[in-house]
Amino acid sequence: MNAFSALLGWVFVCMILTLAGAWLLRQPTLEAIGVQGELTHTNAVTLRANVAPKLEGNFLTVDLEATRAAFEAVPWVRRAVVKRQFPNRLKVVLYEHKAIALWGTESDARLVNSFGEIFEANPGDVEAEDLPLLNGPEDKAQLVLQAYRQLSVLFEGMDVALIQLQLSGQGSWSAELDSGALLELGRGSVDDLQGRIRRFTATVKPVVARFGRDLESADLRYPNGYAIKLRGVTTGESAATDKDALSKKR
Repeated sequence: MNAFSALLGWVFVCMILTLAGAWLLRQPTLEAIGVQGELTHTNAVTLRANVAPKLEGNFLTVDLEATRAAFEAVPWVRRAVVKRQFPNRLKVVLYEHKAIALWGTESDARLVNSFGEIFEANPGDVEAEDLPLLNGPEDKAQLVLQAYRQLSVLFEGMDVALIQLQLSGQGSWSAELDSGALLELGRGSVDDLQGRIRRFTATVKPVVARFGRDLESADLRYPNGYAIKLRGVTTGESAATDKDALSKKR
């Protein structure tokens, strides 16, 4: 009798579960989607236009992975966490990109977030107006961002700002300052570049002041110095820091 009672109990539970499942499967599409997160560039209108047409099914049948992908395809959305919320809702937490640099060329720039990831969005939506421009092989975006963060602080003593940094496909670095000066930094690690820039920033001011001209460009690829070109001067000056000497260089 105990075994029979237990069997009846299991049959009853299975019937309840089956009926409940059948009821849920017959429900219409999702009642609501609750969206959370610190959102600056994403709004309900954008989400409705981009995500709603891609959602299929109800509470039980909706594909959470496909839903996540649909939210992450929305401009400015970096990551989405999607969960079911009984009885007929979805809970979505969105994390936006934080743009800290432009990527590419001035005429066709994308954006770089704080993780060094390149993403597609309208640069005009960025609040900051002084984002630096980075460029290079896309698989080196994190390296270029790291280099920018470490090198930009080295120019503060010159009262100029690093506004562009580029890594060529051959591994050579170049930069531009907000004064318009162009810098050839050469090859090597970020530590190598730091050493060259420190040598440059420590000695270039008196050289430029001596001629009373603005810096137009500088070539930092020399082992013991650098070559500079001043605006309005056809010859540059090569400064060897170990000898504190100047020699003209075409």
